[in-house]
Amino acid sequence: MKYLERTLERKFLHMNSFFKAVLVTGARQVGKTTMLKHLAKEQNRTYVSMDNVMARTLAKTDPLLFFQTYKPPIIIDEIQKAPELFEQIKIICDESEERGLFWLTGSQQYKTIRNIRETMAGRIGILELYGLSKNEAEQMSFPNELDFSLSCLLERQQFTKKNNVLDVFDFIWKGGMPDALTADAEQRQEYFNSYIETYLMRDVSEEGGITDTVRFRRFLTACAALVAEPVNYKKLAEASEISQPTAREWLELLQGLGIVYLLQPYANNALKRLSRTPKLYFCDTGLCACLSMWLTRDTLMNGAANGHYFENYVVVELLKNYAYSVSRANLTYYRDSNAKEIDLFIEHNNRIHPLEIKMSANPDRRIIKKYDFLDKANIERGEGGIICMCEEVIPIDSKNYFIPCNLL
Repeated sequence: MKYLERTLERKFLHMNSFFKAVLVTGARQVGKTTMLKHLAKEQNRTYVSMDNVMARTLAKTDPLLFFQTYKPPIIIDEIQKAPELFEQIKIICDESEERGLFWLTGSQQYKTIRNIRETMAGRIGILELYGLSKNEAEQMSFPNELDFSLSCLLERQQFTKKNNVLDVFDFIWKGGMPDALTADAEQRQEYFNSYIETYLMRDVSEEGGITDTVRFRRFLTACAALVAEPVNYKKLAEASEISQPTAREWLELLQGLGIVYLLQPYANNALKRLSRTPKLYFCDTGLCACLSMWLTRDTLMNGAANGHYFENYVVVELLKNYAYSVSRANLTYYRDSNAKEIDLFIEHNNRIHPLEIKMSANPDRRIIKKYDFLDKANIERGEGGIICMCEEVIPIDSKNYFIPCNLL
């Protein structure tokens, strides 16, 4: 299968020239190892996986002997399975001036990340890789960073074909797992079933001590049914016959494994009575569609949940964009006690870009009236608008535009 260039490559190599170790986190099968092996092609770099029982046993029992056997520069896969290595990695980093000695991959489990941050402070860069974005799948890249200005959007428009709902939902239905992209409908369904049974169930058992696979599978399906909605622990608990504290724990575990993304609510001291509940999204819409038994692109596109899936797609594409770009941004959503809601706030360079997400090609422009309170609350705001299925950028007023979703 042809290698698809990843947008994170630029940032990874940049961090590699600065840090002695770089960790790439993310869900299973999103392409972490493939990317690192591709970047190491011209180098003499050792590769070892902690999925290998013998290598893992050696790493856990004798880290010093492990690094005599597998010498840096090295790629270590699934590093979270052998946290005993970190102390020795730290010693090797401190004894050498060489940058990029260790390329590590692992899932973003909180215990592991906390352990790494404490042990490896100042020596390691941590990056997150997600499944393929639509642009990566089509091998298309933009020349500029997304800042929602009219000039930026118009420049991006020149590099992409016209927005098309069939294209967008084809990608939403297939998802961004590299191995699932070329599969047909039957193969893809089996791929996701196998992904859940082999990788996910094994990981939740090892990382979270969960042995009740029947209830956990129900829990996963319940999460998929509530996609793009504020998290409702009561509903999740009832659907999977578990307690609410257990539902909270399981959701945190899924977040740590890179399966779901929890979009946090916006918080500001000047604005009282804001929601504290995050919204639930899947990092891969293909996995979500499979769990909810949307068996074809068209049934998903014409089904009752199409707006939720479109919103999930937009949020996660923006998440990927800012995870890989030069300057990071903070993504939140706004909801107050009067149920006034704005789908997305992008906090970038101390400004808030308010965005609504609508599947329509011609949404109601009056939606942006909601943004007026930002000026009254003295919140520094940048350009925003409505991300939708329109075919070209159209100004609504001096600060807001109809933004085609394929410009993200």
